[in-house]
Amino acid sequence: MSTVTTTKPAPTAPGRPSAAAPRGEGRIGLRGNLRHIGALVRRNALQIKQDPESMFDVLFMPIIFTLLFVFVFGGAISGKGNQADYVNYVVPGLMAMMGMNIAMAVGTGVNDDFKKGVMDRFRSMPIARSSVLLAKIVVELGRMMVAIAILLAVGFILGLSIKSSVLDLFLAIGLSAVFGSALMWIFILLGLTMQSAQAVQGMAMLVLMPLQFGSSIFAPPSTMPGWLQSFTDYNPLSNLADAARALINGTPVGDSVWMTLAWSLAITAVTMPLAVRKFRQKT
Repeated sequence: MSTVTTTKPAPTAPGRPSAAAPRGEGRIGLRGNLRHIGALVRRNALQIKQDPESMFDVLFMPIIFTLLFVFVFGGAISGKGNQADYVNYVVPGLMAMMGMNIAMAVGTGVNDDFKKGVMDRFRSMPIARSSVLLAKIVVELGRMMVAIAILLAVGFILGLSIKSSVLDLFLAIGLSAVFGSALMWIFILLGLTMQSAQAVQGMAMLVLMPLQFGSSIFAPPSTMPGWLQSFTDYNPLSNLADAARALINGTPVGDSVWMTLAWSLAITAVTMPLAVRKFRQKT
């Protein structure tokens, strides 16, 4: 009587994928990727539902910044009694600022997920690694849309008027979303590189502060020193603020829209592959 011997696969260490996992990931098609992204988006949305405090920045940041800059700086910049004009100047600029501040949360969230061991669970799942990052971007884009909606609501209360068309308003919102999603890849890369969420926030602030205040978001560049005007002209936030302002106020957009799209494409083309590669190395 002959005997048949079977060889059992070598056990894998807990939390580590089997050797076949990377090959399985390569066979995941477009439909599978979209299904994984949808499932992860739902997971992240449920986390927000269970932790409503995570939405406080989205709910209150647009209100605080709008009231602060309109009533504190509006009179000094546009003249006393002309705050309504400043509302139409600063609110489109704040749309660019909302996208940048919310993008920072993606980096800290990714870093925190590694610290909490959330990524260890993803290692054992037959999912595309990029779907984890794409799902985070989709959720943060949703948070950004909520922030912009609140910003516009406060702006309308303070006297914001759309001097073009509703279509132009949606184009300005869409442009902010495109640029914001590009910025998210920068902060995801920071979140994957830095050792702690605090380090990500510290590095992000070093990037945010010069870009925000050295731009045309809060004041016309003509009021700035010559050397700062040169920096402002090449600042991508100035291009986005100018584009959104022109679309909402019905003034010529010039090259600001195309420059914003070019910046968005360039940032995504450079940082997205680096972020995905770094994520694969860590998982």
